[in-house]
Amino acid sequence: MASAPQPSLPLFYKDLMPLNSRDHLKWNNRRSDTAKWLIGHHAIPLTADEFVQAQRDFPIVFSAGDDPLPLALMGLNEGVNTFVDKKGKVSDPIYIPAYIRRYPFMLARIQEGAEQLSLCFDPTSDTVGEFKDGERLFTDDGKATDETTKILDFCQKFEEAGIKTKALVEELKKHDLLMESEISISQDGNTDQPYLYRGFQMVDQEKLRALDEKVTKEWMDNGMLAVIHAHIFSLDLMRVIFSRQVQQGTGPKLPAEAAKDAAKK
Repeated sequence: MASAPQPSLPLFYKDLMPLNSRDHLKWNNRRSDTAKWLIGHHAIPLTADEFVQAQRDFPIVFSAGDDPLPLALMGLNEGVNTFVDKKGKVSDPIYIPAYIRRYPFMLARIQEGAEQLSLCFDPTSDTVGEFKDGERLFTDDGKATDETTKILDFCQKFEEAGIKTKALVEELKKHDLLMESEISISQDGNTDQPYLYRGFQMVDQEKLRALDEKVTKEWMDNGMLAVIHAHIFSLDLMRVIFSRQVQQGTGPKLPAEAAKDAAKK
């Protein structure tokens, strides 16, 4: 249900190219009210800084495995995003995770082993190119515009948030607070055959309550405890997202229904 993205390129990105004034002098960055690349993606990486805002709209879980990644669930099943329509338009006034807002840009190492990160972009995106509309990325004499400076600043802040997120996960692992979890959800009128979701981790609340007082105070002072509680509170939205899938006709099928469909093929 919530596997960490494992492609050769990060989630959403089909290619990466360094942004430079030599090749992209006349290029613009333009806004779009649709995000077709978001269609069908149900689990979106989330930084610790976003937990408090995101928990109002999405369940926040941690991916399975030894290197857990915080994820905002926009759907419970692979290929289902309950907040994005078939045209790629976000259907509700929700919090948009920074990972989504960053695309098609990101900071990346151009060469393996290099320490410096360079501003790159996905050249397959339809929002960056030599368009007549949009905001210029470079001036005619090759200097970065305010638009590029804003993009770079956002990507740098995202990287800094990523470091804090990694620290959060390491602390949770250090104190053995993450546990493999599952949730059983019954559709209205059909309690005999609940749907079981697995493949994610969450904070063990019993171990959290039993945590050493010194550690608890430290986490309270540095804000980490509030982030953890936001994750815990958000889990109640699992059933809300499930209901959205049922209403949209994208919910999972019971074994009997799946067998009937298979027999028809």
